Amino acid sequence: SWMPGRRITYKMKRLMQWLNVPDDTITKISLQVLETEEQNTKQQIVLPKFLNKELPDGAKPLQSWADYCAMEKTGLDENLFKVFEYLKSRQLYFDDYNFHWTPEPGYKDRIIIPFYHKGKVVGYTARKINDGNPKYLSDQQPGYVFNLDAQINTNRIYTVVVEGPFDAIAVEGVALLGSEIKDQQAMLINNLNTEVVVMPDRDEAGEKLIQQAIDLGWSVALPDWHESVKDVNEAVQMYGKIYTLHSIITSAEHNPLKIQLGAKKWFG
Repeated sequence: SWMPGRRITYKMKRLMQWLNVPDDTITKISLQVLETEEQNTKQQIVLPKFLNKELPDGAKPLQSWADYCAMEKTGLDENLFKVFEYLKSRQLYFDDYNFHWTPEPGYKDRIIIPFYHKGKVVGYTARKINDGNPKYLSDQQPGYVFNLDAQINTNRIYTVVVEGPFDAIAVEGVALLGSEIKDQQAMLINNLNTEVVVMPDRDEAGEKLIQQAIDLGWSVALPDWHESVKDVNEAVQMYGKIYTLHSIITSAEHNPLKIQLGAKKWFG
């Protein structure tokens, strides 16, 4: 069902598809509904446009640094090996994503994750691989959803939404790059026309994210993981990728009351 103030849910979209409503019509309806606030006041939500950005100086894909000639000018840098060790510690591999690295000061002890939109670099985050602050150095544009390109034209049934980029890479989902769903992010994700499954971190911010997911009519996953597992990447490290992804999808719940009851157990 639908009423003013509610979003068009995945199940409602499926119902319209079963009634032979054209996909482009469903998309137009969804966009029109997103423009209506709960108080029935009109608010134009515009799809974000992203400017092309540059990565930090000297940044190259990890595959490129595997070539001895590419490293010859700077010599062998132990930080590069530490980057590979860091990925291994998170049960990730250099070909899971187009990770970058640079020997430039300020970045040589970081792994760089480029942000792509329609194949173009529109930002990045550089994660420190050892102790110290700031943990992340980022160039992020408003409304951006990480790893969205990987979801397009893939005939996916589900889109797993997480908070951080490493979590998204671990299960081939998308990341909000934060713990709040912005209107433009919701629009971009809804345009995928898949069942959206939010997988929150096990912390206070994750609790707020669940309520936003309910308000958007999205499903929420609260798998039966060990209480020490705080996020998706930790689950992959403990259980492996296949089991982690399977447990997310099979635990996905759409009913708001069941989600709220499950959240009490999930957060303890």
